[in-house]
Amino acid sequence: MGMFDQIKDLYKLQKEAREMQKKMKTVIVEGFSDDEDVKVRMNGLQELEDIEIADELLSPQNKKELTKALMQAIKDAQKRLQKELAKDMDMSQIKSMLGAS
Repeated sequence: MGMFDQIKDLYKLQKEAREMQKKMKTVIVEGFSDDEDVKVRMNGLQELEDIEIADELLSPQNKKELTKALMQAIKDAQKRLQKELAKDMDMSQIKSMLGAS
């Protein structure tokens, strides 16, 4: 394989990666704390899109509860996101990403 072919393959991989990022950004999931006082929205790139917090958690004396609820909601969103992305990928895409034919 010549240098030109390698550059061409690299360009193709970069283009596919950009397209995948665009697609992943459109995937949105919601995650909730155990008591559902906190809700987060996360995109496929694991970027937080929105956070909703129940009013009763917004006081200084509830700082620990708020922190715990935020962590729970983020973890829940990450789990839901993994499931969502896994169901959208077929084996040929996974093999392609790993470099197998």
